[in-house]
Amino acid sequence: MVDFCRLLRVVLHIVSVLFIHSHAALAENRPNIVLIIADDMNWDDCGAMGHPSIRTPSIDQLAGSGILFQRAYLTTSSCSPSRASIITGKYPHNTGAEQLHWPLPDGTATIAGVLRESGYYTAAAGKWHMGDAVRLHFDRIHEASSAGFVLPTGDQQGKPMIATQPSGCEDWETAILERDKKKPFFLWLAALDPHREYTPGALDPPHQPEDVIVPPHLPDTPEVREDLRLYYDEIGRLDTYVGRVIDRLRSEQVLNNTIVFFLSDNGRPFPRDKTTLYDGGIRTPFIVSWPDRIAPGQKSAALVSVVDIAPTLCSIAGAESSILDCEGMDFSMVLENPGLQYRRFAFGEDHWHDYEDHCRCITDGRFKLIRNDYPDLAATPSADAGRAPTWQTMLRMQRQNLLSPEQQGCFLQPRPQWELYDLQHDPGEFRNLAEDPAWSRVLQNLRKELDLWTERTGDYLPTNRTPDEFDRITGEPDNSVRVRPRRSKLETFGTNGRY
Repeated sequence: MVDFCRLLRVVLHIVSVLFIHSHAALAENRPNIVLIIADDMNWDDCGAMGHPSIRTPSIDQLAGSGILFQRAYLTTSSCSPSRASIITGKYPHNTGAEQLHWPLPDGTATIAGVLRESGYYTAAAGKWHMGDAVRLHFDRIHEASSAGFVLPTGDQQGKPMIATQPSGCEDWETAILERDKKKPFFLWLAALDPHREYTPGALDPPHQPEDVIVPPHLPDTPEVREDLRLYYDEIGRLDTYVGRVIDRLRSEQVLNNTIVFFLSDNGRPFPRDKTTLYDGGIRTPFIVSWPDRIAPGQKSAALVSVVDIAPTLCSIAGAESSILDCEGMDFSMVLENPGLQYRRFAFGEDHWHDYEDHCRCITDGRFKLIRNDYPDLAATPSADAGRAPTWQTMLRMQRQNLLSPEQQGCFLQPRPQWELYDLQHDPGEFRNLAEDPAWSRVLQNLRKELDLWTERTGDYLPTNRTPDEFDRITGEPDNSVRVRPRRSKLETFGTNGRY
């Protein structure tokens, strides 16, 4: 029997080649490429994705000018591993940077490096967060600060280090203006917004408490509303910079032949969102605009994974992709026909992020299966979220038995090893169907596909667990932890899913 996935890849490659050659046959007409990456923004926290009160006019206009993908997924719910996956076209466990703050290793191939070798001018501006090994893949880097993010344990004196540029977007226009105008360009524009820590004054006028829509997995209290309001304001600030980028591209008369991607690296930094494999952690807003090639006002229900961005850009730019050895799929043909379905499944993974964890998931867009490899551990939110008012409020309410069942997920210990959700009828992912006999066939089919992906990508279970670096109650550093050792691929999953 012909391997369906292999056949599908061949067919889609032929279609994508025809699409690219029919629209950009000449090298000098290759499109400019701009990737705009938000930091900790939830998939539906903008007007384009249906939020009624967060003010995102620029993002909404960008969506209206191209294609809004409604089922886009990240490969992980953690900042730097997500960016490493996007720029390499590999799943996090194969980047060598799967844990938070791990730099990409020497010798890593990236889409920036490939495009630079093929004649593109490449620049990055804002949050860096990828280490030093790939800096030479860019002609110019405008970094937000020497840290590029809030360091987890502060400087040598233990004081928090905050980026000198509040939004991380301040040099985005500069990157456009200072480009080599003789070449097509690739810009990696990475925000700090809406990452914590939050400070008042990010947006003028600010959002109001009554603008806030509290998701059901969080309690509706004044403290939580204020926490979310500040998060809204940072999304609003990010939106202003998105608008400035589009205006600058237009004033430079390069907008029409520039393909702009907008996405986030993971979900909102609140309990049961960031660092989880629920949609609040790994689903992303995903917009692609290219005025010369993409008709405006389109929506696509195609299942998309961000691991597909790198091979797609190689196809669009006519660049050689073999050096990347991408694990994603080229979806450039979907840009011409948003109704196409080019992949059957999207996969996600969760590794150490302040606290030890190890999870995998698969979704076909309708159902999602999550495998918790350390079910003895609670799904504690990231340390920055742990120090914040929402988690501290939830801790107090949990002690007082005031949380609803939907709000107790982060306290569940042990967790079930398997979680199965019907995303169509249970978008909040509250009703676990894994033990329901009525859904056993769905469970087994998704387990089989997850096992095949595990074997195909060489996924592995670490020999040793990495210790928590923060207190799970306070979110403050655990000073007894000094070193987080790298983990090795000494144990692998078999096709039966056992270790």
